[in-house]
Amino acid sequence: MTELNEPTDLIPAGRIPVTIEEEMRSSYLAYAMSVIVSRALPDVRDGLKPVHRRILYAMRESGFTADKPYRKSARAVGDVMGKYHPHGDSSIYDAMVRMAQSWSMRVKLIDGQGNFGSVDGDSPAAMRYTEARLARAASYLLDDIDRDTVDFQPNYDESETEPTVLPASYPNLLVNGASGIAVGMATNIPTHNPTEVIDATLAMIANPEISLEELMQIIPGPDFPTGGIIMGRSGIRKAFETGRGSVPVRARAEIEEIRKDRQAIVVTEIPYQVNKATLQEKIADLVRSKEIEGISDIRDESDRSGMRIVIELKRDATPEVVLNQLYRFTQLQTSFSVNMLALDEGKPRTMGIMDVLQAFIRFREDVILRRARYDLNKVRDRGHLLVGLVIAVANIDEVIALIRAAPDAATARAELMARQWNADEVIPLLELIQDEGNVIIDGKVRLTEAQARGILELRLQRLTGLEREKIQGELDEVATKIGELLKIIASHVRRMEVMREELLAARAEIATPRLSEISDALGDQSDESLIEPGQMVVTITRDGFIKRTPLDMFRSQNRGGRGRTAAGRRGDDIIMQSFNAHTHQWVLFFSSGGKAYRMKVWHLPEASPTAKGRALVNLLPELGSDSITAVLPLPQDEDLWEDLHLVFATASGHVRRNRLNDFKNIRASGLIAMKLDEGDSLIGVATCQAGQDVFLATKNARCVRFQITDDILRVFAGRGSSGVRGIRLAPGDAVISLCILNHVEATVEERAAYLRMANAKRRAENAALAAQDASDETVNEEENLPSDDEDGEENLEFVGDLTQERFEELEAQEEILLTVTDGGFGRRSSAYDYRVSGRGGKGITNMTFSANRRGKEVIGTLPTLPGTDVMLITDTGRLIRLPVAQIRVMSRQASGVTLFRLNDKETAISVFPVMEDEGEEGDALDENPSSEEAVSNTPSSPADTSGHEQSNT
Repeated sequence: MTELNEPTDLIPAGRIPVTIEEEMRSSYLAYAMSVIVSRALPDVRDGLKPVHRRILYAMRESGFTADKPYRKSARAVGDVMGKYHPHGDSSIYDAMVRMAQSWSMRVKLIDGQGNFGSVDGDSPAAMRYTEARLARAASYLLDDIDRDTVDFQPNYDESETEPTVLPASYPNLLVNGASGIAVGMATNIPTHNPTEVIDATLAMIANPEISLEELMQIIPGPDFPTGGIIMGRSGIRKAFETGRGSVPVRARAEIEEIRKDRQAIVVTEIPYQVNKATLQEKIADLVRSKEIEGISDIRDESDRSGMRIVIELKRDATPEVVLNQLYRFTQLQTSFSVNMLALDEGKPRTMGIMDVLQAFIRFREDVILRRARYDLNKVRDRGHLLVGLVIAVANIDEVIALIRAAPDAATARAELMARQWNADEVIPLLELIQDEGNVIIDGKVRLTEAQARGILELRLQRLTGLEREKIQGELDEVATKIGELLKIIASHVRRMEVMREELLAARAEIATPRLSEISDALGDQSDESLIEPGQMVVTITRDGFIKRTPLDMFRSQNRGGRGRTAAGRRGDDIIMQSFNAHTHQWVLFFSSGGKAYRMKVWHLPEASPTAKGRALVNLLPELGSDSITAVLPLPQDEDLWEDLHLVFATASGHVRRNRLNDFKNIRASGLIAMKLDEGDSLIGVATCQAGQDVFLATKNARCVRFQITDDILRVFAGRGSSGVRGIRLAPGDAVISLCILNHVEATVEERAAYLRMANAKRRAENAALAAQDASDETVNEEENLPSDDEDGEENLEFVGDLTQERFEELEAQEEILLTVTDGGFGRRSSAYDYRVSGRGGKGITNMTFSANRRGKEVIGTLPTLPGTDVMLITDTGRLIRLPVAQIRVMSRQASGVTLFRLNDKETAISVFPVMEDEGEEGDALDENPSSEEAVSNTPSSPADTSGHEQSNT
């Protein structure tokens, strides 16, 4: 027995050992390159994959051209499969069907007859039932293929040859696009308008240095066969520049009134490659799962005239919101991911639109050059024969005698070639056609074998005078043609002219109007468009929980009612801040650390009045251990921000003014808003304009009012300062309210006279309220504190009446302030009762506390508008909403009337205004003061452009 000393002894002779890793690597790479080059990726030159190229070429070879009758699709598929594409007939037929579908191809390459599927995803009929032929546009891809314009390669069994590329006359890759998945790579090229693509190619020929911006003036973007609306241009530019990008495409939909009180969304175009039937099923599923509400019916009314999907809405649905929800949750809006990967010189390459056009122009120039060389050879061959005929006609007698004397054709041919013929007339022609076959000796010419054969085959009728002229004329045409071809071969400029002429001819045949509209709107749909517009009550608790609740859940009650439960509390958590705002408003949040954050109201968690909400730290991760101390709803119209300023107020009485635009761009991590001293906190931020007044109120019932001017309160350039003193506080006192009032020029006498006349008018109009106030033991509204010059008290002496015109002028500008205590009492006072003083003083009295009433601190002072409501909240979570019209206007030193009947040990902690939409009629007030359910009105934005915002702590 022979011992095996080495493993190689097991290897048969002539075999080379290979590791399995090397074999797998080489085999897989070979497979991958085969898929990439021979199956999945289109060629940048003709825009076709091998299967599509083979289908078009086979149909041309079989004569299934646009000028011939339709032929069975099975016959074309059989030719392709038998000669060029050794794969299943289903893959060939599917590729052929796609080239015949108007919703798949921007320019159809196959003219089909029969059922070739539908945009609903229906399968085409079997190939034995359908018929097809080449479309006219396909001829511009195949023309001149038999004139040596492209290379050919053997087919799979080397019994035939097939073209490696078609000599396309226009950039088919951009016109019809392509999609495919190879090994480790994929391509997804959108379709474009053929007219625009050809015009862009012409522009690049005219100016090879054309910029992308100039090119995009010609091709603004893709043009899909199903139409639709392309949202935005940034994705298009990125795709055109780099070859990669995302293009948002939205269906074309209109809102129509189909019958009385019923509206419907009608879709007439859908995004590219979206299945219409699947789209409708998805909408139905969303309606059934209640993810989209407001849809009552959906039906497809599409016919031969066009697409029409009718989505019928319920009576109470908002069409715009439903449509935006459909855009968001269905394929009525999709993003076409552009990946312009194609084979360039046999290698996969991602190209921008300029690269694609440049590659096509290079290829097309090479086609024209090869065609010119091929034609030149053919024309020269013809000219060579014509020269022989001309020589024969010129020497006809000798030629005939020689032929008659020859015993056979071979001898005659040899003698014709051996003799030198007199050819003075053809020597210039020989030089013109650059014929190098004939030998000229002493002005005489020897015939070539081809010329001798042509003379022997010459028919006698060609010897007539007319035929001799035709031969001479054809020779002249050949000479002219040769001259033109030589120019094409020698001149790049001339080749570009030829290319331009052929592009214009192709454009005349395949030009179509643009189908897809390009909108300058942003492609990325904001979630805001999905939110029903409405007014919300936003509440923030001491422990940092926030929520929004629809305002109409809080119905108005009469003054002195019991209110209703506002929020579920965790432990002893209480509501610290409340305001009402529109769902689409921006809200600024200011933290105890002096940073500002920004968020839309709709982004806040929606919850019922009894829910506790969501922790702010989850919404503002950068908040950390800080707490939100001030909140400011901003005007919805951002154009108003340009002229607005922000006024900051702290508990210690400091104020600062900044431009609102300083806070327009706030990062998610927040923005430093104000520097705060240790122990101080931000109690309020309000928008204002120069010339208005700042009003500060303290918890110990002091207040100050000063005008916003550059001398009194300048605009701070930075955000890192602590501001200037607004009011000088007594020990234990703190600022609790910041208001912005309109400045009215009036003397002390005018204000006193107006107050006396206005109060008399109000007493006459509000007799019913006066009777109710008496039952509540209202403190005498004329009760005043002793005069204190140091505190800046102002005693208004009543003087004579104002003129009616001046009274009406002051009345039109009057603002009413509501002051509320922690005991649930409050009263309204005219802003004229608060004089305008300098900044930094101790201020004047804001309210008198009665000894026999609960509450010893003011919780808020805020402006109120006629016809609106205010909302009060207690530390136990109860709240009440009541009309301000039920609160009398009194002197600023009156202790007020009962607004909220509190339980034992219960305290009012917050008050804020509720604005109402103009033109909306509210329901009647509840007759029962203690009812927890009352009337609601539709609210409007709380951020008035005059600056009437407030934040309470």
